[in-house]
Amino acid sequence: MAFIEVKNLTKKYGDFSAIQDLSLVFDESAQYAILGASGSGKSTLLYHLGGLDRPTSGEILIDGENIASFSDKKLAAFRNKSVGFVFQFHFLLPSMSCEENILLPAQIAGVETANVKSRCGELARHLGVAHCLDKYPYQLSGGEQQRINIIRALSLKPKMLLCDEPTGSLDSENSQKVTQLLKELATEYGATLIVVTHDVNVASHFNSQFHLKDGSLLTSQ
Repeated sequence: MAFIEVKNLTKKYGDFSAIQDLSLVFDESAQYAILGASGSGKSTLLYHLGGLDRPTSGEILIDGENIASFSDKKLAAFRNKSVGFVFQFHFLLPSMSCEENILLPAQIAGVETANVKSRCGELARHLGVAHCLDKYPYQLSGGEQQRINIIRALSLKPKMLLCDEPTGSLDSENSQKVTQLLKELATEYGATLIVVTHDVNVASHFNSQFHLKDGSLLTSQ
């Protein structure tokens, strides 16, 4: 079932077109890799899907609604409740404990944090980072920070899990582990998983792939 429809999406920065007349469809609860070299437009596409940027022209239909037409307030609410972001760099707030970082999206959304705290505590135990919850990000290894980042992304059970080079700073063994973890958790939470990567080995874990070049679709499978 089509969950996300990208229609004739174009994004320009001055005279430069980061994305040019791109059209794609993503099914609900499916898993995708968006593959491309640096400058191919793959991260720009991901930011538009997550409502972090607005297109120059075109539409992004999610559940039939064009998020490109949302007001700033509605778009912020959409990002907070419907999208989980996982980046290469974790963007954990250094002045907050890991548990406080995890609960921040719920607090911003005005959601009762007790259930979120309980569910995320269980996930932290499952991922082997329960001992990290009271620590600050600087006290964690890179792998531990990434797992805390993933827990935060899943804290509000988002419909979309968007990952921008989530294994970019990891070695090949840990890249495979994190990729498999994202796939398993997305399946468990019923989220549509979209992973942006330049790594063909990471992309090979996904049956559905879009390959971008110069802001346009090169191949798909």
